[in-house]
Amino acid sequence: MADEQQQPMNEQMGTSGRTVRDGIVSSLKGINEIEAEIVSLVRDTVANSLRATGAVSGEAVTITRDVVRGAIAATEEVGTGLTLSTKSVAKGVIMGVSDVGGDLRVAAEEIVRSTVRGASEVGADVSVTARRAVDGVIEASAEIGANAIDLAKSASGAAIEAAGTIGNAAVATVRDMLVGVVGGVKEVLNAALPHHEEPKQ
Repeated sequence: MADEQQQPMNEQMGTSGRTVRDGIVSSLKGINEIEAEIVSLVRDTVANSLRATGAVSGEAVTITRDVVRGAIAATEEVGTGLTLSTKSVAKGVIMGVSDVGGDLRVAAEEIVRSTVRGASEVGADVSVTARRAVDGVIEASAEIGANAIDLAKSASGAAIEAAGTIGNAAVATVRDMLVGVVGGVKEVLNAALPHHEEPKQ
């Protein structure tokens, strides 16, 4: 038994295990590709729509709401995927607004607000959907060099505010789901940034 535990997992794995492993790896790669396509589609749509209107600040809220409606309609048509696609949609909106120099805070707040309301309307898990939207905002802000902590705070506040229009239970579950988001962002940024060392005397 001790020899069996010391063998690498791949050596212990039979044909069935390898088949399942390969299938899951393939599926996960497919999910990553789909998420990247959603981000790209939403980013281009938002940026092009804002450029076409010429009124970046005023139209960002309207376009963001419209994008969320489109994403929710797509998931209803397919029958699944709102919590999966939410992060990619949020990320694409933030990147698209950034591409045209729009107000990222307003976009972050609106994407989360619209997502929470939309999730509630279709009976999806509001707290998980809110968290995925905030995660998308954070990922986008990190990629475009925006202030991830400020955007995470704004997006989290908007999620709790939107949950308040649904009810007290929704506020509690969304708040519980978002606990630690801002602190987590700070920890990630602190780990990623170079630290200044004091010269030794």
